[in-house]
Amino acid sequence: MLFKNEIIIVGGGLAGLVCAIHLSKLGHKVLIIEKHGYPHHKVCGEYVSNEVLPYLKWLDCDPSVLQPTSIQRLSFSSQKGETLECKLPLGGFGISRYTLDNFLFEKAKSAGCKVIKDSVIDIRFENNGFVIYTQLNGRFNCNIAIGAHGKRSGIDQRLGRKFIFKKSSWLAVKAHYYGDFPDELVGLHNFDGGYCGVSKVEDNRINICYLSDYQHFKGYKNIPDFQERVLYKNSQLKAIFEGSTMIFDQPLSISQISFEQKEPVSQHILMIGDTAGLIHPLCGNGMAMAIHSAKICAEMSAEFADQKIDRNHMEKQYKKMWNHHFKTRMTIGRILSGMIRNKRLFSSLLVVLIKFPALLPLIIKKTHGKPISTI
Repeated sequence: MLFKNEIIIVGGGLAGLVCAIHLSKLGHKVLIIEKHGYPHHKVCGEYVSNEVLPYLKWLDCDPSVLQPTSIQRLSFSSQKGETLECKLPLGGFGISRYTLDNFLFEKAKSAGCKVIKDSVIDIRFENNGFVIYTQLNGRFNCNIAIGAHGKRSGIDQRLGRKFIFKKSSWLAVKAHYYGDFPDELVGLHNFDGGYCGVSKVEDNRINICYLSDYQHFKGYKNIPDFQERVLYKNSQLKAIFEGSTMIFDQPLSISQISFEQKEPVSQHILMIGDTAGLIHPLCGNGMAMAIHSAKICAEMSAEFADQKIDRNHMEKQYKKMWNHHFKTRMTIGRILSGMIRNKRLFSSLLVVLIKFPALLPLIIKKTHGKPISTI
């Protein structure tokens, strides 16, 4: 089966849907190929920095209609349960991917985007265009291909992306809970081998999502055993878990998460969201970065589709803009993660932050952006 399309986005998660809505707003035809139906839960911290609010409102996707939780403060704890707290420079909101992605999916359909449920198995650049092969619908052709297929996919292996061939030992676990936790607070809590994020989302639910080195995890029988024997050593986390009741039947988990450097453009495909690069969750800003990368990609793709620039210029400009907005944040995220996992370095960092508490908001600013301009 052969379809001719102007733009195809592979993956209908946060970045893919936002990019599609933006391109549709600019008058372009978009096809999204997404392997899952809507709505569905995803392993995610589910905190979004307010830097993206002006842009989402410009897209007519104001998340306030979803009644997210307003988050204004950060609490940070060591493995021993020592805590620091500060005000977030911009603040943010808590919203589940279950609710937000479905909201954006409906917005994309209303904007005229076509969405099909299928799995992409290969993407090839041929004759200055793309041929995309899928499991169910066969073959699609398009002028612009955008990769929004998430953290890790068989497509990455097909494309020969370097990060996919490097061993990655990170495991992420997430579940929703009911319990007593402040609405305005996001907590980042350290434990041996990883760190855990805690914050409220809509409907008074608590999202608890943690990242662990698999080497620390594999010695335990299961997720509850690991949580009780490792995470509970942090008194803050122990109090949160013991004071909460899980809503999910069982936690969601994903493995082989890679924080290796990725290319924002691979074989002429523009990559967005986690497909372009993944910031450590302790920085709490992955969702905002995904949304911002979608905006940059949509603007560059539209200029190429309108024949204002050629493909080479589009790719170079997208790489330049991606690096300008995100490369420093990604580097700082890797440095912070390394320091926090090293007990000696983290103890030294904690001493400095306790003595000079004003440094913590400055560090947060380095992993967050300014409010996105929509002019």
